[in-house]
Formats: sequence, C-alpha cells, structure tokens
Amino acid sequence: MNAPLDRHLLDLASLAAEDQARHPWRFFSAGGFTQVRLDTGADFVNLKQLDQKLWVALSCPVQGLEFDRRTLALMDTDNDGHIRAPELIAAIDWAAARLASPDVLARGGPLPLAALDIDSEAGARLLTSARHVLDSLGKGGSDSISVEDVSDSDRIFSGMAFNGDGVITAAACDEALEPVFAAIVDTLGSVPDRSGAPGIDGARADRFFTEAEAWLAWQSRPHEDATLLPLGADTESAFAALAAIRVKADDYFTRCRLAEFDPRAAELMNGAPEEIRAVGARSLTADDAVLAALPIAYVQPGGALPLESGINPAWTAAVAALRDQVVQPLLGDRESLGAGEWENLKDRFAAYQAWQAARPETPLAKLETSRLQAFLAPGIRAAIDGLLSRDLALAPEADAIAEVERLVRYVRDLEQLANNFVSFRNFYSSEDKAVFQAGTLFLDGRSCELCIKVLDPARHGVLASLSGVYLAYCDCVRAGQKMTIAAAFTAGDSDQLMVGRNGIFYDREGKDWDATITKIVDHPISIRQAFWAPYRKATRLISEQMEKFAATRAKGVDDMTSRLVTEAGSKVESGARPGPAPTPFDAARFAGIFAALGLAIGAIGTALASVVTGFLGLKGWQMPLAMVGLFLAISGPSVAMAFFKLRNRNLGPILDANGWAVNARARINIPFGTALTRMARLPEGAERSLRDPYVAQGTSWKLYLVLGMLAAAALTWLGFNTGVGGFKLF
Repeated sequence: MNAPLDRHLLDLASLAAEDQARHPWRFFSAGGFTQVRLDTGADFVNLKQLDQKLWVALSCPVQGLEFDRRTLALMDTDNDGHIRAPELIAAIDWAAARLASPDVLARGGPLPLAALDIDSEAGARLLTSARHVLDSLGKGGSDSISVEDVSDSDRIFSGMAFNGDGVITAAACDEALEPVFAAIVDTLGSVPDRSGAPGIDGARADRFFTEAEAWLAWQSRPHEDATLLPLGADTESAFAALAAIRVKADDYFTRCRLAEFDPRAAELMNGAPEEIRAVGARSLTADDAVLAALPIAYVQPGGALPLESGINPAWTAAVAALRDQVVQPLLGDRESLGAGEWENLKDRFAAYQAWQAARPETPLAKLETSRLQAFLAPGIRAAIDGLLSRDLALAPEADAIAEVERLVRYVRDLEQLANNFVSFRNFYSSEDKAVFQAGTLFLDGRSCELCIKVLDPARHGVLASLSGVYLAYCDCVRAGQKMTIAAAFTAGDSDQLMVGRNGIFYDREGKDWDATITKIVDHPISIRQAFWAPYRKATRLISEQMEKFAATRAKGVDDMTSRLVTEAGSKVESGARPGPAPTPFDAARFAGIFAALGLAIGAIGTALASVVTGFLGLKGWQMPLAMVGLFLAISGPSVAMAFFKLRNRNLGPILDANGWAVNARARINIPFGTALTRMARLPEGAERSLRDPYVAQGTSWKLYLVLGMLAAAALTWLGFNTGVGGFKLF
C-alpha cells in the first residue's frame, strides 16, 4: 500500500464524526442493517469523510468478480490482488480532480468531453488526448468517449509512427534505415510497440552498434598483424589439424623425455604388458577407444614423431592431416617431427590461437562484413538514436492517452463498484445483480440467483458453513473450461438435492454450463421444509424399519428353504431311512399364543376406541384446537428452530471465504431468500388439466387424510388423559 496515502486516510478516519456532519448523508435499510445511499457526485467525493464502520465491505478480491478486470487492475495500485477502501477513495479523488463536476461519477456511462475540467492542466491535457483518440478512430465529431473507444490500443496507436513508448517500428524508418532496422530485428529480436507491431528500443540499438564495432575490429586484426595468419587463408584448417593432435603429441614427447631420463621407463611408457594383451584380445577398428588411449607412436629415448609409418592406427588420419596441412607448408617434406620442431609449430600458431580466443560472441557474426560496414557508416547510428529520442519526446502525450483510458473506465465503473462495496445496493435491489453474483443455476425445479465463483472449494466450505445458508458446490464445465460455484438454495426443500445431481448454470454473459453438485453444506432452506420435516423423518424411519423387517424375513425364508432342499437331497443320495415322524401339532400351546394375541389386539382396540370416543366427545370448537395443538407439538420445535436460523442467514462468511472483508451482517431473511431462489410456476394465464390418466386408482386420498387426522387426535387424547407414553397432565 501507499504509506503516505494510508496515513492520510487514517487521519481522516479519526475525524470521521466531525467530517460526517459536513455532508448530508442519506441511508436506507435492507438486509436487516443500514446502508449509505450513493446518489450524487458529492456523495462519492465525500466518501473519505464517511466513517468506515458504516461501510458494508472494506476489501474485495480482483478475481472471481463480474466486473471489468482492467478497471480493477488500474485501481489495485499495490498489485496485491485486492481492492481496499483507501484505493477506492484514491480512485474517486483522482477522477474528481479531472472533472468539472463529480456528478458524472454517479451517472456512469461514456465520458462526455464537456465534463472535463479544462481549467486545470490535467483536464486540458486529457481533452486534447481524448480528441486525438477519437480522431484516430474516425470519430472526430463525437462529443463523448467510451471504454470501447480506448480499449483498442493497437488501433489507437497504429496510425502513429511515434507513440512515446521508446520503441520504434519499421513505419518510423526511411529507406536508408530500413535495412538497419531489419538487421537488428533479425539478429537481436524485437520488442512490441504500443501499436502491437514489432519494434526496437534503445537497448537493442546500442547493443547492435556496439557489437558491430567490436566484431569488425576483431575481423580487421589480421590486416594489421600478418603473424596472425601464418598460412594465410589456410591458417584456420591448419590450426584445426594442429589442435586435433596437440594433446596426443605433447603426451608422446613427454614420454620420450621420461624414457631418456630413465631407460627403464621406456617399456613402461609404451603400455603395460597386460594392457597390450587386452588390446590384442579385442576385435579392433581404427576408431577403437582403447587403441586410441595407447601412445601415438612407439616411445623411445629422444624419439621423434613419425609422419609416415609406425603410427598408432587410431591416429593415422590425424597425423596425415598434420603432415599435409602444417608440417609440409611450414617445414617442408620430412618423415618425422622432432620435439623442437613440434614446439616451433605451436609457437607459429600462438598468435592465431590468442586472436581466436578473443573472438566476440555475438549473433551479428552471421551478417556479411560489407553489410556491417555499411551499417556503421557515418550518420546511421545518429539517425536511429534520433528516431528513438523523437518517440520518447511524445511520452507525455502517450501517457495522457493512458490517463484517458483510466478516467473513462472510472467514470463508467466506479458507481457500480461503490454500490457493491460501500453498500450492497445492487444485491438488495432488483435493479441489477451484484458483482459477486456469477449467474443463475437451474436445478431441481428452481433457479438460484445467488451463485458465487469459488477459487478454493476446500477452504471456502469451512468458512461458508458459518453463514447458515444451504450451499451446493457445483463443478461447471463448458467446452473444455471448468469453474466451481457455490449456489445458495433459499426456498423449497432439500429432499431431492444430493451430490451427483445435474443442472444447467447460466453465467452473466448468458453462456450455459453443465453443472454437477460435488458438495453440500446443509442448513434449513424454508419454513415449509421445517414443518414437514418431523413427519418425513417418521415416515422414512417407519419405511426403513419395515423394509429391514421384510428383508430379514425374506432372507430367513430363503435360508430355510435352501436348508430343507439341501437336507432332502442329501438324504435321497445317501439312501438313508426316513427320520422320526414330525412332532404332532400341540393345540394347547398355540391356543395360548392366540389368546395372548387376542388380548393384545383387544387392548389396542379398546385404547383406540377410548381415544376416538374422547375426541368425539369434545365440543365442535375444541376439535380444531386439538388438531392445531397436535401439529404444534410435533412441528413447532422444528419450525421455531428453522425460523431463527433462517432469520440469521448471513452473506458475510460466504464472501469472506472468497477473500472479501465484509464489515456488516448482510443478512438474508426469509422474504429476501424467497426472492433469491425462484420456484417453478405456471405462466400467467396458462391452462392446466387436473385429469391424469395414469393416476393410481384406489381409495381417495381424502379418506386417508381424514383417517390420519382422527388417528392423530386419538393418540393425543390418549396421551394427555391416560398417561400412555408418560405425559399425562392430570
């Protein structure tokens, strides 16, 4: 952050109470908290006076927003990936200082040229640059300039040979300089000009001419010192022949001197016997590495290097090249080369070797010498430097064009950002979507408007779970692209929401994405869901128990059948005699069982009869109250708990998990939540036939409803009057 700017803003914040009295602020209530209205230019200019405790957000990320990224990049002065309150205030102050009236900021849209403050130096410069941009686009008669006009920098600067970036293109060069420009680009590469065309800058030009001078100076050395080329044009190939054998020849003469020093070492210098035997056991070729490691010739005291015969086969070709290209031209024909003569040859090439070692390493070496000499002709370098200086002289004008882009973007975008930062006006109104709303998810007969792009799903889910909002994380895929969103379900129920379900996500540009639920953060969705939750849980529990009981019984029957069949088959195969006769039916035993069952059924029937009798004994006005009491006893706790949770749903943790710094409790109450998730409804004026040819035939659902209500009333009466279940009141 900018330290002086931070200190200045902190000083302003400390005087917030006094400053707020100077501007008549207006506020509105939405989402259960108070937010400031930003309707006029004065509201924007005085934001630095508003106590930041009244701001809805103090920081937001530059990624994951439905907002112009170029504008965010211009505002993010410290390039930390976040827009903070001081940076928003600084952007507003910068724009207001160049406008005749700050009301332009409150309106948004294109920038009217008449809105520029031409009485200030900055405003007058911006007006000139804006007209220059419009002229370059063929819109010289326009009275306003838009973001679209300043976005295409290539088109703006394409007609300008000089644009202040310190880079010149081929368009700036005349016929005399075009070959030089092409050579610089060919050897040293190019840099992009503001217009997008390839160009060269001062660093490349300086390097080219410096290395050209060094290369030509190095090439001219043989003309100044003839000893550099002892064999003229053949020196290069001769030196290569000398260098190819130099190490091996030095080794040979050193071994000969050692053999001369001590005759006993002569045989050892030619290789140990076991080495010779190992070589002899091999299938040899002239390029054998083991053979090449042996001395180049037979070592003997005071020996000379043979040039015709007696040479190691691996070095025959190299010795022949030395003889033909070096020895014969410099020393004449001879059959061997002594140690002194070998040193003489090396001395003759010493100057050439030093000259080659000083060879400049430059890509300009591939250019012809005559071309380089032409490029270094008087006036060429000065002309290139003059073009670069001319381009740099226009830097203020070009920078002013960049300032035009900044101002045009601020005029269009600051109002929208402020109403999604200082307040969440766009989110809590139906005028427009908030910048953090990525689009709409259609799934399970609903459309979810609160969908937020998620950069790190694992990290996001931990903090977002504190919001109290039912969230479904979805992977969205389209044409090889992928993104993750968190969709808030704030109406309906969650019965059919589960990982793996598919839907369609429409982004803010209207593009459709395949969406699949990958993770769910479970919270209450609606009062309706909470009311029916106990009954659904009871129904689900009974259904599961019945299914479990039926499965157990079915498995028992299957096991018994399999066992009986197996036993019968075994008896038939073994020819065993029939076993003892089955035990005769014990009538007395089963009579007792049936009697017990009859007593139990009679007791239940008596209890139900008592309940029904008691319910029917109530007065007419008491029966509805009894039914209401029953429903309240069952659904009341669930509804009350869901009601308090739904009232306290908070948008803050969802945004904070994405890098925001939300400064208020941005609640999503029940009515607002219903507006964020739309349920499927028939179009207005549509006709609907209630006759379904495939509806299940049987007892009317109304009869089941009446029976269920009577049974519930009976159970309630039984509980409160007989103590069944342990909750008798009297």
